[in-house]
Amino acid sequence: MRDEGDVDLRHHGDAEVGPGLLDFAVNVRAGTPPAWLAERVAASLAGLAAYPDPRPARAAVARRHGRDPGGVLLTAGAAEAFVLLARVLRPRRAVVVHPQFTEPEAALRAAGHPVERVLLAPPRFALDPAAVPADADLVMVGNPTNPTSVLHPAAALAALARPGRVLVVDEAFADCVPGEPESLAGRADVPGLVVVRSLTKTWGLAGLRAGYLLADPDLVARLAAAQPLWSVSTPALAATEACCEPRALAEADAWARRLAADRAALARDLTAAGLHVTPGAAASFLLVRAEAGERLRHRLRERGVAVRRGDTFPGLGPDWLRVAVRDRRTALRLTRTLAELRLGSPRGDAAPR
Repeated sequence: MRDEGDVDLRHHGDAEVGPGLLDFAVNVRAGTPPAWLAERVAASLAGLAAYPDPRPARAAVARRHGRDPGGVLLTAGAAEAFVLLARVLRPRRAVVVHPQFTEPEAALRAAGHPVERVLLAPPRFALDPAAVPADADLVMVGNPTNPTSVLHPAAALAALARPGRVLVVDEAFADCVPGEPESLAGRADVPGLVVVRSLTKTWGLAGLRAGYLLADPDLVARLAAAQPLWSVSTPALAATEACCEPRALAEADAWARRLAADRAALARDLTAAGLHVTPGAAASFLLVRAEAGERLRHRLRERGVAVRRGDTFPGLGPDWLRVAVRDRRTALRLTRTLAELRLGSPRGDAAPR
């Protein structure tokens, strides 16, 4: 367990991309938003003269997850949810389970809260509820986790809950998993549970900022009181409502099934290229380890390929890289480049192995 702020928690994958680079760094689904969703968002612009009305979108989220609308808070992306939690809660002992998305810890630190880290161990990064201090009154964990792509069992997550503790589960990538079998979004029986969801990844809405939080209505009311008025724009509300409709859910599930096949193929190719691929991946990216990984990342960039550095995630080092899953044709461009680097290294010390 570590509590020092020793990495750049504000570094994100978009910092790795640039003109002319093939993007394997950002974990947003390619080719999105789909045309029908873009049309819904565009149609909402006719109502910009009026203040946003969150009620239809809130009701749509509640229907999707079988929740009381009072237990839904719409947010400007998942990041706003983490900021609100950090500003409203007063934890005595806050614990973040790493490696995971760094914004939850960054938000806690920005609000003045000390943070302790529970580091999950490679190669499987499995969650052990017993590793979390019993007196922690705030626990934050991702599922599936960014950057490991590991999907923790719902039972293991629920085992972290207890009276007097707020358990925050970041499910930004839950819809990468067909059927979402390990999601806690529909659970109202887990004490202190907060589930944070995002529409950014599956629907390509990073620039729109659309997400939501599910929790006990009393906590939702406290968070809403701290939220700026009209925080979620009319276009973001339209997108949220649209993405909760049966048509959208069916499309997301079909994509998740295609993603699973593309992910498995990419994992095989990267393994054949000599990289260690974290097993059990369930999200839209793979976490890999390569000898001299930092040098490999730079050499890939020189060849026009961007991947996400791993050393800004607590618990990882410079040999770790996060690779977004792309369609088969695009993925083959990455694996061919890896093969060329291996063949072009006279001693093999700069190539993956």
